[in-house]
Amino acid sequence: MNKEDKIYVAGHRGMVGSAIMKGLQSLGYENLVYKSSDELDLRNQAEVNSFYSREKPDYVFLAAAKVGGIYANNLYRADFLYDNLAIEMNLIHGAYKHGIKKLLFLGSSCIYPKDAMQPLKEEYLLSGYLESTNEPYAIAKIAGIKLCESYRDQYACNFISAMPTNLYGPNDNYDLQNSHVLPALIRKFHEAKIAGNSFVEVWGSGKPLREFLHVNDLAEACIVLMNNYNERGFVNVGSGDEISIGDLAHLISEIVGFRGEIRFNLEKPDGTMRKLLDSSKINKAGWKAKIDLKQGISSTYKLFREQTIST
Repeated sequence: MNKEDKIYVAGHRGMVGSAIMKGLQSLGYENLVYKSSDELDLRNQAEVNSFYSREKPDYVFLAAAKVGGIYANNLYRADFLYDNLAIEMNLIHGAYKHGIKKLLFLGSSCIYPKDAMQPLKEEYLLSGYLESTNEPYAIAKIAGIKLCESYRDQYACNFISAMPTNLYGPNDNYDLQNSHVLPALIRKFHEAKIAGNSFVEVWGSGKPLREFLHVNDLAEACIVLMNNYNERGFVNVGSGDEISIGDLAHLISEIVGFRGEIRFNLEKPDGTMRKLLDSSKINKAGWKAKIDLKQGISSTYKLFREQTIST
């Protein structure tokens, strides 16, 4: 990408999109175009085509998606499948029709089979059954990967895909019904501390292992890929470190300053027991995560407190 190229960040208000925007701006990219969901419904093909015709972006970061944690994924199965498929189809097909130079599609590590070998290599895709609780979302993300590959195969489009691990950081969603585990725990422990509660309940056994990546690290990876990666195969983007949900809960409790008991609700689902990405492909391309988990959670919690006070 040249500094004068027009760059469209789809989903610029979300956690990932806003981090990509900031990352681009910090590097001197100023010709950025974006639209809120009120201004442009990405599920509407006619609106997307009109947008592409009018704005004529050179590069597209496809970070727009309907996202959520285990509860939301399992409850709103049709919404997660339909909305994400519609967004992907419209933006990827539109990028082909309007001659976009390059598009980066962002997926999720939930695309991998629930019983796949660890760490998860890119070639393990479609080698087994998906985790049932987030199957619709995973299927939508797999479809996005295959759309990029197919438009590359049939029309020689330079469309690439990146699969990040579990993310956290600025502009995360802290809704207890719809958020992922890390922001949900931040809110739970914070509210328990403020209320003076004696315990915090955590879903599941606490035994599952998860990998977490600060969204600013992901944004840097996305810009590296957009500038340097032009291959068909998608790329894992992870920190390379993992932590149990139980240890994560204790770490967040310490950072928040909650002194009560942590209770694990065994009647709630654990999800996949382990999910660690093999990020050697992008590491060989010159990118590695920089932000330590404790440091990242501490800065994220500081932002959460500031937002909570301001509202």
